[in-house]
Amino acid sequence: MKEVISFLNNLLNDDDTLIVATSTGPDSMCLLHILNNNFKNKIICAHVNHGVRSESIKEANFLKKYCLNNNIIFEYMEIKEYSNHKFSESEGRRKRYAFFNELLDKYHAKYIMTAHHANDLEETILMRLVRGSNLKGYLGISRINNNLVRPLLSLTKEEIINYNKLHNIPYFNDYTNDDINYTRNRFRKQIIPLLEKEDSNVHKKFIKFSEELSKYNDYINKVIKNKINNIYINGVINIDNLKKEDSFIQEKIIEYVIEDIQKDYLLDINDKNKMALMELTKEQKNKAVDLGNGFIGRRSYNSLIIEKNNNNLNNKYDYIFNDYLKILDRYVIAKVKECSLKSNNVLRINSKEIALPIHVRCMNKDDLIQVKNMKTFKKVNDIFKNSKVDIKKRQTYPVVTDSKNNIIWLPGLKKSTFDKEFSEKYDIILKYTEEKDE
Repeated sequence: MKEVISFLNNLLNDDDTLIVATSTGPDSMCLLHILNNNFKNKIICAHVNHGVRSESIKEANFLKKYCLNNNIIFEYMEIKEYSNHKFSESEGRRKRYAFFNELLDKYHAKYIMTAHHANDLEETILMRLVRGSNLKGYLGISRINNNLVRPLLSLTKEEIINYNKLHNIPYFNDYTNDDINYTRNRFRKQIIPLLEKEDSNVHKKFIKFSEELSKYNDYINKVIKNKINNIYINGVINIDNLKKEDSFIQEKIIEYVIEDIQKDYLLDINDKNKMALMELTKEQKNKAVDLGNGFIGRRSYNSLIIEKNNNNLNNKYDYIFNDYLKILDRYVIAKVKECSLKSNNVLRINSKEIALPIHVRCMNKDDLIQVKNMKTFKKVNDIFKNSKVDIKKRQTYPVVTDSKNNIIWLPGLKKSTFDKEFSEKYDIILKYTEEKDE
């Protein structure tokens, strides 16, 4: 315990505000007691009710009273609903940390502190070794990760229990921690005891292992940061530039990008995800893979894109055009009085040759357009392919038609036979611009 106090003394200033994640279990109650009885910092006790156990309300009320008696600010959050209407450990974790980060901003706090200990580190490393992870994943739990601090990481569960007994610290035991249907509990109950029989100080070996891997991980990250700007541009991985690197560095760059994109979701990267993305860089066609947690990775020509999967969003539209239209905060079509441009960004039409009003809509799979100076009709989707329009972008790209659904323009790509030259008769000029992503 002296080592924990020494670590905190070196870390904290008296005016630091601390968010302490507290579950009422022995670990977090131990941490709360250490901080409240040995330091002068302002403490915010953050408690989350995951809505799994009937005892949760009783525990929350106990903790609220404990904080009141010990002059600690109490903050409470209850998770009332999960995405699939049933408890999800990963979703619970995301919502829990989102709550902690909200409190970090609310109180202008410096650190979020959790009560992870040495046995948690052992379990995490072993689970990731079995499941498959990356270098950062295999090092388990770090003691300091930006503003997230785990002061008890050098202590075993036994040492924490002994501290609680010595100081008469009340706590609750969560019976779900004994349920071996949960992977972590199986490692805790069945695997760790076998290792401790081999060496009672095996937890120290795991700490050493984690610290060594952390050094390698820090070095590799420095290498990646020196290369990333030429490869990861505007949220997209340039596959040609990526392939110039050694395959190991390619993997690490992909990991770096996933972590950057998903940092708010605290999602671990497993081997399956990483290999699926590596395979996308070898594909010659557009393709997508599911990365879990609502994310996908997809190849679009020479780009590898990792993003939230928004397939469920309804971006279908069909607008009547008057003089100006902005679609999805990106595509702008405007009626202008004159324009000297002759590009595909400008359309000149004779209103007597089309059925008004003009419509702007999404593509339909059977859409055909008679391209200017061509006698036959061409599939709109083939034009998108030949123009290398991103496969996802095609779903919302504007298609301009008359009221009889004759396609008169694919803005920026192709004009139809309805388009007029300067020498011909026309009374409507349309101009297209596209606002690029930042």
